[in-house]
Amino acid sequence: MAGPTAASADRQAATTAAARQVLADHYSDDKNSELFGVTELCNAFDVTPRTLRFYEDKGLLSPRRINGTRVYSRRDRARLALILRAKAIGSSLAEIKQYLDMYGQAGEGREQQLRYVLQRTDNAIAELEQKLAHIESSLAELRIINSNVRKNLGLPPLEPG
Repeated sequence: MAGPTAASADRQAATTAAARQVLADHYSDDKNSELFGVTELCNAFDVTPRTLRFYEDKGLLSPRRINGTRVYSRRDRARLALILRAKAIGSSLAEIKQYLDMYGQAGEGREQQLRYVLQRTDNAIAELEQKLAHIESSLAELRIINSNVRKNLGLPPLEPG
């Protein structure tokens, strides 16, 4: 039983490290940053060029142009990661823009941004914990029903796992 727990801990550690890197990139100085092309970002995040243009049109991403070609900094890459994560937990584009705009050009809104994230994550955690409790309750009920039906049919119990 130690295997799945160790694997889960490794996945959690990797996810945490990746999240910390995204945040560090988001707060980094853009001037001497590594640059990424449209194709690189699309491949890295499994999005289409249209998705990038859509986020640009909404003011969420602001790539530079070099000889007419859009190029993205590490900060843009981090912003895209934050946009996609926020969308995954149900944030609207307006909420995402509000969050990203709080930071400002020189980080002047960082405390306000952190307080917003704290409130948002507190709410998301509470909501997910409530859903998890409901799922666990439903699973317990289904296991009881399944066990009773198996007994009535003379079938062996379901293997755990």
